[in-house]
Amino acid sequence: MITVLSGGTGTPKLLRGLHALVPDEEVTVVVNTAEDLWISGNHLSPDIDTVLYLYAGLLNTDTWWGIRGDTFLTHEALALLSKNEYIALGDQDRAVHIARGEMLRSGSTLTEATRHLCRCFNVRAQVLPMSDAPVRTMVATEGGLIHFQEYWIRHHGQVPITSVVRQPDRFEASPAVLDALMECDAVILGPSNPVTSIGPILECVWVTDLLKEKPVIAVSPFIGDAPISGPAAALMEASGVEPSSMGTYGLYKDFVDIFVQDVRDPVTVPGAVRYDTLMKDQERSTALAARVLSLLKDLT
Repeated sequence: MITVLSGGTGTPKLLRGLHALVPDEEVTVVVNTAEDLWISGNHLSPDIDTVLYLYAGLLNTDTWWGIRGDTFLTHEALALLSKNEYIALGDQDRAVHIARGEMLRSGSTLTEATRHLCRCFNVRAQVLPMSDAPVRTMVATEGGLIHFQEYWIRHHGQVPITSVVRQPDRFEASPAVLDALMECDAVILGPSNPVTSIGPILECVWVTDLLKEKPVIAVSPFIGDAPISGPAAALMEASGVEPSSMGTYGLYKDFVDIFVQDVRDPVTVPGAVRYDTLMKDQERSTALAARVLSLLKDLT
């Protein structure tokens, strides 16, 4: 059994490769939920949904979010009615948010709601939210704290930020996540944003303690000082961390056994293994996944 820690962009590309090589039933994906929010009355859990749609065969892999071929009629209508409808959500995608919101309002945990959605979409991998507690990643701007989604989507990551704040400052991993980490044979930290995607999972109580007991491989999301995708550089700088593979390794070094960098990365992390981590298509995702699995085999 393999457990993968995932955000919503870089790591799903690696999951695409694992999906081609490993039976889904042997994979557990622990997913960041610190970017979740309620929008237009419904519950958006973007990283969970990206992983869910990937395993369901529905993901729009041109954008790496949302459902392939979705329509946006409801979003277009709501955008005329509300200034808070700033995220373009597809109609089928929104149906998932509506259903999840209803389950949460009726007393289900996020883990229970996610399991229900996995059954509905015939997803055989175990997809687990990192925590059942609401967690928010906020960024500090000149105008005050704003939600990560507002920073990245509404402001396109163009406003200066001075720090990254998690609310609350202490939160627990779900029991299902702790069980998955205790029972798995190895853990992969995917090439997602170290501050806003992998960071919140690591901050869940007991997670890093359990990682120290397992073989762990981490894949860097950086080539030089530029992330392969997303706003990782600005967020790491705001957190006082060097935006590079070395900075990423510094966040993981207490529990990681093998660190993987891209072959083109000019930054040297001592002892790191180098592969092509630019997973631009299925073939490259599968190739990197095969190499990571080979490393895991040597560790276990």
